[in-house]
Parts: sequence; structure tokens; C-alpha cells
Amino acid sequence: MAKAATSKKSGSTKTKKPATAGKKGPASKKEGAALMRYKCRICGYVYSPLRGEPHNGIPVGTAFEDLPDTYLCPVCGFQGKGKVGTWGFDEWRPTRYICSMCDYIYDEKRGEPHHGIKPGTKFEDLPEDYVCPVCATDPKIVLRYGNVVKQGFSPLYD
Repeated sequence: MAKAATSKKSGSTKTKKPATAGKKGPASKKEGAALMRYKCRICGYVYSPLRGEPHNGIPVGTAFEDLPDTYLCPVCGFQGKGKVGTWGFDEWRPTRYICSMCDYIYDEKRGEPHHGIKPGTKFEDLPEDYVCPVCATDPKIVLRYGNVVKQGFSPLYD
């Protein structure tokens, strides 16, 4: 019994360390690239490395520059607008973000002057303790779920 416990202990330690190390390496390399999104000039489809296109064989985390030469816009192809490749995409950065709880939209152009956030303030530049102004005023949401912070917002694809 002692031998079995020893082999399990050493086996699990050896198995866990390489798996964890392998996952951290690629994620940290593509961290900056994962934030850049690209928008199709024809239909408005947004390619995001954060979600990839698993249904088209493109895994999550694939940077736009690493897409195959045969890549086509999935929406344009489906709608019969032709074969729009990577040449039909422009870099795109979201300027509006939506709260996952109440659907409040933070617009960088508008800001929140009544909360001390000037117009033109990028979402990334908001303070770390930023909370949704609508959810923060609703006691039912605050009591049940707590404050909705920046991580509770997602980009709004216009």
C-alpha cells in the first residue's frame, strides 16, 4: 500500500507541472495579439482571436496574422457576397461595452461625466474599481450578485 501511495504522489506531481507550464507559455506570448480584432469591410463581421472560429477549424487564440491563406469571411461566404479573404478586413477596436447584468452600455465617446469620467476615456483606462452605474443603484442586484465590475462588461459589436 505504501508503494502505491508513493507512486501516485510522484506520478501526479510530474503530470501536473508540465501541463501547467505548457498552458502558460503560449497564452502569455499571444496576450497582446489576442486583444486586436478585425472587422470585415463588406458585412461588418468581427474576427476576434479571443473566440476564434472553432466551427471553421480555427482554434481560440489564433492571431489574425496566423490565419491560413485560404481564410474567408464566414458571413460574406454564407450570404453569397463572394470570397472575401483577409484582405477585406481592417483592424478594429470596440468603443462601446455592454454590462452583462443590465445591458447598460458604456460609450467611450460619451464617458460618464456625472461620475467623473471624461468623454473619450477608453474602457481600458477606467479605474480598476469601476462598477456599472446602473447596477450599483439597484439594491436587488447588489444584494444578490454584488457590484458588476469591469470584467462584467463585454465589447459591443456594432
